[in-house]
Amino acid sequence: MPSSDSATGYFIWGADLQAYGPVELPTLVSWIKDERVLADTWIFLERGGCWEKAEHTPELQMFFHARPAHQKIDVATAAAHEEIDGISPAVLRHVKVLAGLNDEQLARFIRIMQVKQVPQGKQLAKQGDPSDAMYVLVEGELRLRAHVEGHEQTLATIHAGEFFGEIALFDQGPRSADIIATLDCTLLKIAAAEFEKFVYETPDLAAPFLLAVAKTLTTRMRAENRRYRDSIAYIRPPGAH
Repeated sequence: MPSSDSATGYFIWGADLQAYGPVELPTLVSWIKDERVLADTWIFLERGGCWEKAEHTPELQMFFHARPAHQKIDVATAAAHEEIDGISPAVLRHVKVLAGLNDEQLARFIRIMQVKQVPQGKQLAKQGDPSDAMYVLVEGELRLRAHVEGHEQTLATIHAGEFFGEIALFDQGPRSADIIATLDCTLLKIAAAEFEKFVYETPDLAAPFLLAVAKTLTTRMRAENRRYRDSIAYIRPPGAH
C-alpha cells in the first residue's frame, strides 16, 4: 500500500499491476489528456487513504463526463469559456484548491480575481506588511523568506498550482514572511474585501472553495505536527521521558 507521507499525492494502478506515484494533480491531469489514465483506471488518493476509479474522483470527473454533441450550449456553459487577461477557467483546473469546481463555477469564481504578473527577482510582499489578499500561483515559482534574529531563512517554496495567504481572507494581520519570485510568475489575487462580499452573495460557490482551503490547511497542519513530533524524538536522549 502506498505511504501517506505526501498527503496531496495520487498513485495510479498501471496495466502492469504496479502502482506509480505519488504524482500531483497537474501531472495526473496531463496523463488523462494523453490517455495514459482512463475513466476506469484505479487511483489511490492519499488524502482519503483509499482506491477509486478515476471517473469517480471528484476533481477528475470533469475530464470524463463530456457533454453530448447534440446538447445545446446554454448561457452558463458559454460563460465557462470567458477569460480574464488571457487566463481561462480551464487553466484553473490545474489549481488544487479549485479542481473540484465545474466550468460554470470556475467562470463565476474567476470574476473576483485579479491577474498579477511578478518578474523574477521581484518581491511580491514584505514581512510585516498588512495582508489583504490570498494568491493562487498559476505559473512560476515563489520563495517564502523570513528574518529571524538577524538571519535570513527560507521557509518554503511555492510551485504552480498552489495557493498562499489564505489567512488574509479571515484575518488581515501582518505578513509572516517576504515573498520573492524565483521565476517569472503569473498569479491570481483574491482580495479579502471582494471575497467577503462574494461569500454573502454566492454561498453555493464559496462553500466548496472554503472546504477545499480547509482540507489543504488540515493537510499542512498534520505535516507540521509530524515534523515537530519527529524533531522532538530526534533531540530527546534515549530513555528520556
